[in-house]
Amino acid sequence: MTTVASAIRSALLTADPRAKVMATRDVARSWRLGRLEWAFDAAMPDEPARPERPQLLPPNQMPKRGKGGSERGRLALWHSLAHIEFVAIDLALDMAGRFGEQMGEEFVSDFLAVAADEAMHFAVLARKLESLGSHYGALPAHGGLWQAAHETRHDVRARLAIVPMVLEARGLDVTPATLERVRAQGDEHGAKILERILDDEIRHVAFGTKHFVALAKRHDESPQESWQKLVSRYFRGAVKPPFNDSARLAAGLSRDFYLGIAS
Repeated sequence: MTTVASAIRSALLTADPRAKVMATRDVARSWRLGRLEWAFDAAMPDEPARPERPQLLPPNQMPKRGKGGSERGRLALWHSLAHIEFVAIDLALDMAGRFGEQMGEEFVSDFLAVAADEAMHFAVLARKLESLGSHYGALPAHGGLWQAAHETRHDVRARLAIVPMVLEARGLDVTPATLERVRAQGDEHGAKILERILDDEIRHVAFGTKHFVALAKRHDESPQESWQKLVSRYFRGAVKPPFNDSARLAAGLSRDFYLGIAS
């Protein structure tokens, strides 16, 4: 029987986007059906495999998207969203594979479910790009999205604090405005894609918050104070408004977590 760790490692080392989607879905399904052995006999790679395209650039070298209503602006938006979801597949896989033995079966189940969601999101966004006459890899993409995972690879609490509770929570803040802008352009299909992603991301942030709070309580620490310390140490950007307080609260991320350190 294949082990859960080796199956996750194999998916992480799959570079082709379509193949990664299929591999991720297969890992999640096989785990759910009890077809993977509970064993962590394979180390997670320092970085996942990447396709030759898109070209990955530092944030300060990324080209401007152009006006949102232009064809160039629309393509840049959907390509950016597809890239975020593609990297999110690996972030969720790595979470389950790197920390699963320490955290237990519920943790692995939660983050393999997240990985399957992210694979679905990417597949839908890739099809959206194709419907617009483009494809994933046609434009450059942000090269720094894996950095948070690399810098927190030694500490599950730091990883939970930064990836689901900062980066994905930021998605809860910015997606509604993007959704309304897309709808105002008459793209109801695109708006429905973003509605689905937003709903799923609330659950993803909730998984991260649930496990982070449980760890803090196990160590007899304040979850809010522990989170704030880890964010101050590991997050290079700013936790800044506007905040989607209702979506954050639905994910268990109450205002007393982030208002004290918001810039």
